[in-house]
Amino acid sequence: MKDKVLLFINGDPPKSFPNIENYGLIACTDGAFHYLKHLNFPLDKLDFISGDFDSHSGSDENVYDEKFIYTPDQDKTDFHKALEIIVEKDFKNVDVLGGSGGEQDHFLGNLTVAFGFKDQLNIKFYDEFSEYYFVPKSFTVKGVKDKMISLYPFPTVENLTTKGLNWCLTNGDLSITSRIGTRNFAVEDEVSVEYEKGDLLIFIGRNYL
Repeated sequence: MKDKVLLFINGDPPKSFPNIENYGLIACTDGAFHYLKHLNFPLDKLDFISGDFDSHSGSDENVYDEKFIYTPDQDKTDFHKALEIIVEKDFKNVDVLGGSGGEQDHFLGNLTVAFGFKDQLNIKFYDEFSEYYFVPKSFTVKGVKDKMISLYPFPTVENLTTKGLNWCLTNGDLSITSRIGTRNFAVEDEVSVEYEKGDLLIFIGRNYL
């Protein structure tokens, strides 16, 4: 069963597309619709295009009018509103392209939005450099030997123990104000992390989708 969503948002356009047949729902924000047109993405495969349409009028592609969902709430970002629609449609797993690049406040904002949905959705971001996402308090990833691994507290992590990294921690703490765990790398095929308190982002040097 295709239980994953592919969501394009308005950061740097992807340099290539994943196999869209692996997804049960494909969507974009109005700003991302712009670049998808230019990249010749098969727009008929989109299930919805959402946003306040400040980046796109919503009227120059009449054939897709029925797929536009107008979400004018200025207190939420287009990414936030797209995730709300995805929750309503009962999906749990979301791959996000276009989450980084451009203005860096957008990137930080996207991470904050994803943080707010971490108990409802499994959100993974993919860009030219890495994949990144929030991980639970006990987590293992395989197939990562020799890849860059960065661990980033959001904003703190307590009693963190890692295995499979070049520089490992045992019951260590991370904080964005004092100590972060970026630019490490995997020396084993399998990397595991366990921590007691806080929230943790992992960045894994990319193999694209």
